[in-house]
Amino acid sequence: MSIEHRFLFFPETHIYYTPDRFGLTYEDVTYRTDDGETINAWYVPASADAPVLVFCHGNAGNISHRLPNIQLLASWGISTFIFDYRGFGRSTGEITEEGMYLDALGAYRFLTEDQKIDPARLVPFGRSMGGPVAVDLATRVEAPCLVVESTFTRLEDLVTSIYPDMGLESELTMVFDAETKIEEVGCPTLFIHGDSDDIVAYRLGRALFERAKEPKQFYTIPGALHNDTFDVDGEEYFRVLTDFIRKHAS
Repeated sequence: MSIEHRFLFFPETHIYYTPDRFGLTYEDVTYRTDDGETINAWYVPASADAPVLVFCHGNAGNISHRLPNIQLLASWGISTFIFDYRGFGRSTGEITEEGMYLDALGAYRFLTEDQKIDPARLVPFGRSMGGPVAVDLATRVEAPCLVVESTFTRLEDLVTSIYPDMGLESELTMVFDAETKIEEVGCPTLFIHGDSDDIVAYRLGRALFERAKEPKQFYTIPGALHNDTFDVDGEEYFRVLTDFIRKHAS
């Protein structure tokens, strides 16, 4: 078992709740990736013409753990297409770095080719480990804008900051090089990070921001840890996020 599977990825296969439990209308869908995996996803529309977040979640749990966030996004008029990476939830396959990129690309193609959604409405969004996945997607498609939250530069930097002096970085088989790829992103990018993040150091989010092209925006949430950004910031979090998305995605 790789070092990443032992220390970084904690997928769950059990789906605890579905969006209807939160009063949300949704579609439970599957799509195939370029390498033949079957990916499970939920499409939660806020309205017929709302911007759609292509939601790349973090390293643990599955899509059912993100429902409180999705419910709030819908209340602010933002649709969500959230998918489980291979090995998470009901998706087939084993976790790999390139596989996660293909899972995100498959989500985008499903939305544009099968659902016929205008690409100008589709916004890659990555939180934590999903940040590099969303950045990679934004280098492969013409996104109107990109949002990354509580994310990092490279996996090696993250591991070194979490597990200092253990030498785990020498055993890594994955790279997740958002630092290099962010320079290839040509659309406006919003970076969100809590300045008290206890998992992904705030400085890593700032370092990634510094490598990005203009136009870009960095939004700091004072006192927020890694998993409570929108709880700590409340309505202001959603105001900043939705204003940015609506400015660029239509």
